[in-house]
Amino acid sequence: MTPRVAIVGSGLGGLVAYAALRHGGLLAPGEIAVFGDHEDPAGAWRPRAEAIRQRLMRSESDGHCAPTSFPGLAAREALRRRDLAPLLLSVCDRYRPTVAEFLRHVDELRERSGWDESLVRGRVERVRATDVGFEVDGHGPFRHVLLAPGHPGLARPAELAHDSRAVHAYEPHEYASSVAVVGAGMAAATEWLNALAAGAEVVSVRRREPARRPLNVSRHLFTKRGLAAFHAAPRGERAALLRRFAEPSYPPGRRWDEPVERAGREGRFRVEPEPNGAAQVICATGFRRGFEHDSLLARLVREHELDTEGRWIVLDDDSTVPALTDRTRTLSLAGVPAQWAFPAADTLVGMKVAARRFRRRIESCPTR
Repeated sequence: MTPRVAIVGSGLGGLVAYAALRHGGLLAPGEIAVFGDHEDPAGAWRPRAEAIRQRLMRSESDGHCAPTSFPGLAAREALRRRDLAPLLLSVCDRYRPTVAEFLRHVDELRERSGWDESLVRGRVERVRATDVGFEVDGHGPFRHVLLAPGHPGLARPAELAHDSRAVHAYEPHEYASSVAVVGAGMAAATEWLNALAAGAEVVSVRRREPARRPLNVSRHLFTKRGLAAFHAAPRGERAALLRRFAEPSYPPGRRWDEPVERAGREGRFRVEPEPNGAAQVICATGFRRGFEHDSLLARLVREHELDTEGRWIVLDDDSTVPALTDRTRTLSLAGVPAQWAFPAADTLVGMKVAARRFRRRIESCPTR
């Protein structure tokens, strides 16, 4: 069977899209080619979570990779444990699945969906539009292609590039007796608690005070009304809103505040503008941002003269690239590169939004 649809990216965004296309038997594994350098869809995410000792997901019950919202992770955990507590917490928006629960779900979905049958190992360097679709590094042509390349690499402060004390939060590390954590988002807050628990003295190096919100973006942008207002905003306002949501944030709550306040009273936690004499510097500075840092996307923009706004590729509201999408072919983006269409595109919920829209494009195509 010859693949007719391609997914570029074998991470979580790719798995979400693949599961959506397999749902209900729309496409068989032999009709989908998944290009990527990881067999494990969590192969890039898993070691980052391990590096920061992450135990709980920031997402809620619907933060999973399955094609339908129900059953969510809360229902799955409740059934497995024979305990209603996860469902009750979910009703109150207080359920946070464990990392172990999420990874168990990923492994089960990978096996059940036929993921490994569709995988083409290798990093894609070029996607080129043709008269009948798209070529992916010489493979194809494919009528419909979804790009889910993930984050374009770790962000490191230039001034620490050659500092022997420095390690990125998402790289394996232990904790020295005195630790400076650069950054103020979720990873930074997690590292404050990790280093304090290890007995270290911690300095938080930050440029601004972080926002305190449960999710990466405001909850109303997950609603139809909030998303419609975002889509209706002028381009400049839209870009400004996306930049604001990229600013550091972590959830409110005693789980985060009490250890830091207690350490502050003990003289083991303080905020400083520079790392100064800390024995170790942890760069909790996240990922590089913008299509120009991704060689595949940068080449796509350059060769096809795509419309951009700041660091974003301008997309239609359904996450498709307008200049390269019509009734007979589709080029969609998912994950971080799709934030122009959905501000929370880098979340699992956002990945499912892009995947469902991609599926609808395939279902309505007269030549699929």
